[in-house]
Amino acid sequence: MTGGPGTNQKPATAARIYDYYLGGIHNFTADQEAAKAILAKAPSIVAIARANRAFLGRAIRYLADSGVRQYLDIGSGIPTEGNVHEVAQQVVPDARVVYVDIDPVAVAESQELLEGNPYATAVRGDLREPEKIIEHPQVRKVLDFTQPVAVLLVGVLYFVPDDAEAYPAMERLLAPCVPGSHVVISHGTVDGEPVDERQLQSTTDIWRRQTATPLSVRSRAQIERFFGGFELIEPGLAWLPEWRPEPTDPADFRDEPWRSRMLAGVGRLP
Repeated sequence: MTGGPGTNQKPATAARIYDYYLGGIHNFTADQEAAKAILAKAPSIVAIARANRAFLGRAIRYLADSGVRQYLDIGSGIPTEGNVHEVAQQVVPDARVVYVDIDPVAVAESQELLEGNPYATAVRGDLREPEKIIEHPQVRKVLDFTQPVAVLLVGVLYFVPDDAEAYPAMERLLAPCVPGSHVVISHGTVDGEPVDERQLQSTTDIWRRQTATPLSVRSRAQIERFFGGFELIEPGLAWLPEWRPEPTDPADFRDEPWRSRMLAGVGRLP
């Protein structure tokens, strides 16, 4: 999918840029060009993508080991190694997973990957319209909201830069959750060591110009607000490499975890 007639006509999207950074093949010329432009301004972004993916795997293993059987992955992106259903179903063979993404290519690739798996599906949806996600027939077919569900928002909330949209959407998305449900969040931040404000602005400007998904970072306090009434489990909201690290994790930020530029956490509804 990295070439061919007309592929350079497709606008870049976050899902396909992320796929490119993770070494995937489900990206187009526009995605590659945008990814390289961002990489020139933020050379650590590939390592950040790897660290974020590693956090997702650790979080799913924690949840599956805790007995969680249902997962709603918002902004799931392009299928790559170590998908949610693969990790969860290694522990709980009948774990149910719904992938949701705004990018039709991501959804189509996910559906192809999941063909023949009765416990997982993928649908197109927009985080800013949570009711349409929750009430989607395929979502309702796979997930039972009278039982605990893990809602995953890993590297996606910063693509809703308007707080007036993001926080109400999050509240509505989590409203159907019953006690014992979980929420998993990772989010870019400017907290920690000082950053080059001009470089940050330049990088976000590239996103706005070249992709259909502008982004905005938030402070620790702003990110914590997304958890609402969910109680953060240990170690709380932490830098990506510091959330329950494992020996096989990428070593990029082991000595300077703040350089991952993303905070991550898992909350549980009591």
